[in-house]
Amino acid sequence: MSEAYRQLGTPIPGGIVCTADHASNAVPADIDLGIPEHLLHEHIAVDIGTEAIAERLARDHAIPAHIAAVSRLVCDLNREETAPGLVPPDSDGHPIPGNFGADREARLARFHRPYHTALAEWLGAAKPALILSLHSFTPRLATSEAARPWQVGVLYNQDDRAARIAIPLLAAEGLNVGDNLPYSGRDLNYTMNRHAEGEGRPYLGIEIRQDLAQAPEDHARWAALLAEIAQRVASTLR
Repeated sequence: MSEAYRQLGTPIPGGIVCTADHASNAVPADIDLGIPEHLLHEHIAVDIGTEAIAERLARDHAIPAHIAAVSRLVCDLNREETAPGLVPPDSDGHPIPGNFGADREARLARFHRPYHTALAEWLGAAKPALILSLHSFTPRLATSEAARPWQVGVLYNQDDRAARIAIPLLAAEGLNVGDNLPYSGRDLNYTMNRHAEGEGRPYLGIEIRQDLAQAPEDHARWAALLAEIAQRVASTLR
């Protein structure tokens, strides 16, 4: 058992696996972020819906998952070790007082490095055909008036092999698909840069709009759709 991650299912070489870097809103008892409780249930603390979808992918669709077990406000696992937002002093206009002057090295050693060391070992043993990187995004940031109309986004940095296949498949489902939106994988893509692009592994970076990932029926629908899309992408890439 780790504070940083948990793993569901057993990977099969040549199969598909899922990662969910921001799936948890858990804050260890010895860390006080100094924020109201309700903020732990909002997008600044957790990628809403991703934990339940990753669990369904593992349970119902044989896509094992490596799932974060700590809030991004404690340590953002999808950031470089040197990134200012690794231990965020604020998020979307909300100050995080408990992170002012926090011991970054301690957070790295306790959460970030164990998460990525375990993920590297897991992927090395799994030898997957495709990594499904699962995130979700808020329909509108508090610090911006710009709406985010996309229902799902496909993110990538340099390796867009899977993205090019998946975008038209998702659009054919009647979805408004963001091509490297609502933000660019060229800017925020640490986990996939390290474990996928850096290792030559194909990956499909998915961002689901959070108002569409609230209820159990939403989770079931997205898990089924993403499992099908990922299988088609993997088959095409082979």
